Amino acid sequence: MAGQARNIVFGSLGVAALMAVAAILDMALGLPFGGQTVWDIMLILAAGLVIYMGIDCLKDIR
Repeated sequence: MAGQARNIVFGSLGVAALMAVAAILDMALGLPFGGQTVWDIMLILAAGLVIYMGIDCLKDIR
């Protein structure tokens, strides 16, 4: 069961990292989401929160 939980956490970390990269690219280039700065900031904060919780969860799984 711990292996499956780890895989789920790694998957959520990957998705959060992709969303953060997409938001940063949107702020720089205006491509994926149309350059809405408030939306980009909220996405970066949400991705940071998910990454923080995922790292904390991986520490608990050990």
